[in-house]
Amino acid sequence: MNRFAALLDRLSYEPRRNAKIRLMADYFREVPDPERGYALAALTGSLSFRHAKPNMIRSLIAERTDPYLFALSRDFVGDTAETAALMWPVEHRANYVPPLSEIVEGLHETTKADLPNRIAGWLDALDETGRWALLKIITGSLRIGASARLAKTAVASLGGVEPDEIELVWAGVRLPYEDLFAWVEGRGPRPENTDPAPFRPPMLATAIEDTANWREALKPEDFAAEWKWDGIRVQAVAGRDPEGHLVPRLYSRTGEDVSEAFPDVLGALNFEGAIDGELLILREGRVQSFNVLQQRLNRKTITPKLTTEYPAHIRAYDLLVDGTEDIRPLPLTERRARLEALISRIANPVIDLSPQVPFADWPELAAKRGDPASGGAGVDSDAVEGLMLKRRDAPYVPGRPKGPWFKWKRDPFNVDAVLMYAQRGSGKRSSFYSDYTFGVWRMVDGTEELIPVGKAYSGMTDEELARIDRFVRKNTINRFGPVREVTHEPDEGLVLEVAFEGLNRSTRHRSGVAMRFPRISRIRWDKPPREADRIEHLEALLREATA
Repeated sequence: MNRFAALLDRLSYEPRRNAKIRLMADYFREVPDPERGYALAALTGSLSFRHAKPNMIRSLIAERTDPYLFALSRDFVGDTAETAALMWPVEHRANYVPPLSEIVEGLHETTKADLPNRIAGWLDALDETGRWALLKIITGSLRIGASARLAKTAVASLGGVEPDEIELVWAGVRLPYEDLFAWVEGRGPRPENTDPAPFRPPMLATAIEDTANWREALKPEDFAAEWKWDGIRVQAVAGRDPEGHLVPRLYSRTGEDVSEAFPDVLGALNFEGAIDGELLILREGRVQSFNVLQQRLNRKTITPKLTTEYPAHIRAYDLLVDGTEDIRPLPLTERRARLEALISRIANPVIDLSPQVPFADWPELAAKRGDPASGGAGVDSDAVEGLMLKRRDAPYVPGRPKGPWFKWKRDPFNVDAVLMYAQRGSGKRSSFYSDYTFGVWRMVDGTEELIPVGKAYSGMTDEELARIDRFVRKNTINRFGPVREVTHEPDEGLVLEVAFEGLNRSTRHRSGVAMRFPRISRIRWDKPPREADRIEHLEALLREATA
């Protein structure tokens, strides 16, 4: 466990991509099975535990330290795992250091009643870094700047295998990945997937900016365009087991099996194959907003009433497997033709085809992006996030290759809002006030007042973040635990230009509106708070969006 903890610690401070890959590759090369397999699972986010949850950590530390002191320390440090690791009292450290394999297996197998004592025993035996690593595994959020793709790239480097090859066999390997390492190192055959309905790593798009450069570099005739739907990326798969029974499954973009949550979709998977598409809510032939879809997501109990009120739907835009044939190596045009034929054959209202958007040149496509209703999306235009551009000759490959797929989102909405509250961030941002609550003006009983309309923590450069942090510290007028209220008088304060993807009505917010994906796009040092926007501006945007 100490070796793995040291790896996490070094990765968290290493900013260079290639250096991170070398650190992980060295670890995988020098650490034997099965330890390195469990490490790979942790680095790729493949570990989940039924009983080990963050609340258990808080309960354990509360029994051994002053809860008030822990709360203050957590607010200062900004990370629960790091705070608990530093504050954990150890009078006599055991001579035995548990290996990572023992910890992962123990977290899986130990009963809920016995788990707190077992975790406490491990924490007693580990040093501060080891405790931090253990608690990070339990919380499931490593935050070390190393993605699952980067970890798989490090594994691929052990034997000169392409990272895409790791992605292709990933669904067929299981903890502790001994067959994967044997194959990469040339000691065994390529792993085969025996699951009749496996998940296949998705292909992702690269964002493009609305500038002339990309338009000059890309030829319109080389690309097909589709609407980018505001839903949840899913993979609908069905295959036959050894007895010949059809096994249908629905996966999220990350490979989580969400079949039980969508029985109405599962019943429509009466074909052999694998469809890549978007999960939406479709009522009376019209795609609903993401806010409506959220009413269906993460429900523990799926009732007939729920499926009737929020009917799930798949809008298909690619076909990965046709029958038993893997057609991912084929160009998009051929996959699309097979997808159209499959949708026609199954003829199920729960699954339809995502229409392509015809265009002759980039200006025409830009016009349709700006007005999806007139561009062909019709009544579904409110659920359009933008456009997808896909090379007609491109195969379907996992990851985010540069060149084949692009996402061209619609221009975001913008509002000038006043900074009202600030809170410390988490992880590397724990020393900065980087989480902001902002508001706009409204008239109440003849007096102008600010009303909060959103929170954001992204969009700033490190330099901008440091400047806002200094402003917060110098202009604090009140404190509420970890939160600071900053001056926001009409002529004193800070205005932030906030970009957001959309608005929805909300009964949980005082303002009556909820922003989708807000981010700070610009700091308006030149603008006094009295010139910030009013709530009427947001209400007008909402009326326009729902008209």
